[in-house]
Amino acid sequence: MIGVSGMRGTVGGTLTPPVVARMAAALAVWLGRSSSNRPLKVVLGRDTRPSGPWVRDAAAASLVASGVRLIDLEVATTPGVAMMVAHLGADAGVVITASHNPIQWNGLKFLDRRGVAPPARVAEEIRRLYDLHAADFARVESLVPPERNTQTHALHVKRVLDHVDELGISTRRFKVVLDSVNGAGCVPTHTLLSKLGCQIVHLNGTPDGRFAHEPEPTEANLRGLADEVRRQRADVGFAQDPDADRLAVVDETGRYIGEEYSLALAARLVLARKPGGVAVANLSTSRMLDDIAAAHGGRVVRSAVGEANVVQTMLEHNAVIGGEGNGGVIDPRIVLGRDSLVGMAYVLQLMTELKKPLSSIVADIPAYRIVKTKFECRREDADRAVAALREAFAAERIDLQDGIRIDWPDAWVHARASNTEPIMRIIAEAPTEESARSRIEAVRAVVDRALK
Repeated sequence: MIGVSGMRGTVGGTLTPPVVARMAAALAVWLGRSSSNRPLKVVLGRDTRPSGPWVRDAAAASLVASGVRLIDLEVATTPGVAMMVAHLGADAGVVITASHNPIQWNGLKFLDRRGVAPPARVAEEIRRLYDLHAADFARVESLVPPERNTQTHALHVKRVLDHVDELGISTRRFKVVLDSVNGAGCVPTHTLLSKLGCQIVHLNGTPDGRFAHEPEPTEANLRGLADEVRRQRADVGFAQDPDADRLAVVDETGRYIGEEYSLALAARLVLARKPGGVAVANLSTSRMLDDIAAAHGGRVVRSAVGEANVVQTMLEHNAVIGGEGNGGVIDPRIVLGRDSLVGMAYVLQLMTELKKPLSSIVADIPAYRIVKTKFECRREDADRAVAALREAFAAERIDLQDGIRIDWPDAWVHARASNTEPIMRIIAEAPTEESARSRIEAVRAVVDRALK
């Protein structure tokens, strides 16, 4: 699968050394055409998957052969790589990861000079160069030896600590159960929590990529974490995905709060400090964020789905916080990308300032239920469906920047075509699950009539 942020495939299946080398060569060609810097500088890091070393080597071979000055960060989180792209003044970044996909997957995620996934038009151009087998390999006199840099974890932790009350949190001696799924977040997250004075029970904390459970941080995959929080009588449980850009939270009762609350809790902290500030989230993220912003005199700006779209909207509106409902928290002062370390530190800071258990803090946020569904649908059919929905719900508040989002006073529905699969997704949020499902049924009825 090739999309806006790079490629993913199955190891030994669709993802092979020639495929990886070809994609890395296409990136180098695009960089050579778009930048006057010589030599080009690219930062590369990987998560802990067992296939990571050969994927890194295949990508590195093409980049170095193209005359690129390659800086290898070794095992690093995706937000860590993004931070280092900007910190080192690189032209681009490459993360060897398949995010939350199972262990048989791996891939390349591209970052631009800001440390952000490139815009769709750039991704399309790199894809075109890949399809053309484009390459521009350098002569020997233009080759630059690759370098290693091991500063990522320490710098990342320091930047997060700069924005919380390290001493204040440390005095609370929170007991934290952390599930790093044996991914790239193991080392820096343990370091961060240690510096915040936490008593840490670290599940799956060996960075060997041997995922102890399905790596996506959903409720079904985190029952072990919830059980351990109860057994340890811990204050909070945190779960990361393999590249540590997503965060899910479990409260002190062992209840899975989920990924949507990661951004909501972080926004509660930041907007209280910066009343009147702007928060940004994509169209499929919970309206909890709107309630929190309104309570602090702020407002929410919605973007199209995708981290790059969220970041671009944040920059345009000078947002103080942003992210996505998949557990992605973005503080632009630290890194322009989703960052589980930021989310954890901000939850602990919020618990410290409010002097309440996490369950009580969550109870103060208006609760909604999100229901998601999807069905096979070609892109051209999805466009017809959106047009029909626009006509059928013309009396409601509508946003068309990514499919269609329809807003009512107490609910919303977002219908959009997938960027990577021939499917259409319909997501609804309302005060109750029954109400959310009824909204989906109403929307689906219009879609079915339009596609007959």
